[in-house]
Amino acid sequence: MDNSVSREGPPVHRRDQFPAGVAVVIGGSGGIGSAICLALAEAGTDVVLTYRTSRAAADAVVAGVGAHGRQAHSYALSVEQAADVDQFFAQVVGVHGRIHSVINASGAHIPMVFIGDLTREKWLAVMNSDANGFFNVMHASLPHLRALGGSYVQIGTVGMHRWPARDVLSVAPKAAIDALITGIAREEGRSGVRANTVALGLINAGLALRLKGSGYDDKYFEAAVKNTALKRLGTAAEVADAVVFLASERAAYVTGQTLVLDGGFSL
Repeated sequence: MDNSVSREGPPVHRRDQFPAGVAVVIGGSGGIGSAICLALAEAGTDVVLTYRTSRAAADAVVAGVGAHGRQAHSYALSVEQAADVDQFFAQVVGVHGRIHSVINASGAHIPMVFIGDLTREKWLAVMNSDANGFFNVMHASLPHLRALGGSYVQIGTVGMHRWPARDVLSVAPKAAIDALITGIAREEGRSGVRANTVALGLINAGLALRLKGSGYDDKYFEAAVKNTALKRLGTAAEVADAVVFLASERAAYVTGQTLVLDGGFSL
């Protein structure tokens, strides 16, 4: 008598990672933002991305998303202009119907400066473009995410866990944004809205590449690598994988969390 249990049966299908609608990537034309857009397309969702000045870079991302069989649209946007941000999100919803994810990957090139040498003017300018800019994004998009649920993912910094000297203009505004992300997670979970952060160490894309052209030589990057547990820089693709996971339905029970992606720099 054969008492074995057959394991054959209908195939088990993993649910879709994203519902119908689009993911919005603020700063999607940059080195990290573009990788996020392509990874979202690979995961099966259409993308809307914003850029500040480089239309050519945005067009290249749109073409890359199309090569993955998904649709993408790009918009020029300065997030510190609240009225423009409101109009942008209204237009996206009008065209695409639903926004299921908002990823904030924006970040301008900023000078590396000790706190004691920081001017009031530079402080105010960066806090306005980054911290106030994200508030504008959140304020305009949250009503749309509340309607059917969705997620926020913020690209943060490992500077919240291990202070990087002269990087106050990166860490301080992201600290304010992290506080908003935590608050959204706590207050808006009842509406099906999740919010998480990916805190980055030094990634070999985006800002890191711009630093190489701004007086930071090979010795700086060699020291950065030496200070990581994994003895290498991170990649934009690794950041994108983390972001897609947190934005997707595969992380449906994850909110208010920070995933530190720094190769062990903060250990």
